[in-house]
Amino acid sequence: MPSSQKIIVIGAGIIGASIAWHLARRGASVTVIAKKPGGEATPNSFAWINASWGNPEFYFRFRSHAMTEWKRLAEELPGLPLNWCGGLCWDLPPDQLEAYASEHGGWGYGVRRVAQEESAVIEPGITELPDLALHIAEEGAVEPVAAARLMLADAFRYGTTFLQAVEVERLLIENGRIVGIETSNGRLSADHVILAAGAGTSGLAASVGVDVPLETPPGLIVHSRPYTPLLNGLVIAPELHMRQTAEGRIIAGSDFGGSDPGDEPQKVADTLFAKVKAMLRDADGLELDFFTVGYRPTPKDGFPIIGPSDAVAGLYLTVMHSGITLAPLVGQLAADEVLGERRDSLLAPFRLSRFSAA
Repeated sequence: MPSSQKIIVIGAGIIGASIAWHLARRGASVTVIAKKPGGEATPNSFAWINASWGNPEFYFRFRSHAMTEWKRLAEELPGLPLNWCGGLCWDLPPDQLEAYASEHGGWGYGVRRVAQEESAVIEPGITELPDLALHIAEEGAVEPVAAARLMLADAFRYGTTFLQAVEVERLLIENGRIVGIETSNGRLSADHVILAAGAGTSGLAASVGVDVPLETPPGLIVHSRPYTPLLNGLVIAPELHMRQTAEGRIIAGSDFGGSDPGDEPQKVADTLFAKVKAMLRDADGLELDFFTVGYRPTPKDGFPIIGPSDAVAGLYLTVMHSGITLAPLVGQLAADEVLGERRDSLLAPFRLSRFSAA
């Protein structure tokens, strides 16, 4: 049944698009406001879907759940540019690689140890492979801007409004509750405002006195011109993470978050791309097309911030660096919470209130 509540989603990257789509499918009255479809951080993402190393078990479980939700989303949204290509990883010292395999394998992740000969079968285009790597067949990638645009287009079909190239200046509250936003085009009223604005989240939340502890480190990723297939899946090698997109571009960073661009980003990009070519067979004709520098919205403890503000009723926060992996799950849970005005226990570790309790 359609909701009479007016909901504004600020941001049209992968998170904002997912939230808007899940709300629209539930019959909600939604307005999306952003500079452009696809957002700011999303186009600069490596777009790896995973529940990989470096996470405690509670976050691993959450990310694994999100991976399953990508499969659900693909069934509900035909044409989603999603590829379960698998990943070959050796970006850890041998003892840490083994510890990761044992830990995550024990949690149910499909980690498989592969010797050099099998790695060469999995990725024959790589020039130098280690004696031992890990292969995770269930990992994948998505073309993030195309996915966000597809979700937005379907949300529009359900009646969602999109205001493009509109700047949100501040949030508006009365008696401790959100009543709307002030934009460069004037005031818009709302019962709920969902912040999916990435690096812009802290400033907007601060306009109503809500502190969102956020860091925005830059990440440089190189993008080749489209080329013949050189990679079968994700390659997570020491100081070089790369994959080949659906249109044939090799994209790479010194890790999945991108390289530090420093003061000379073009020089960093050229050096990084030289490493890409050196690692790939038959890549003599591979050319650098462009590089991007994205600012990764990362809460200070590294984990997502998802949920309603305790200080301002009607304000809902969604900010995280793992936006690509988490998008379909966050979209569904955020829609459930906003429309049902209830709190989901699955999101308990990710509330903003954890910072004030620390």
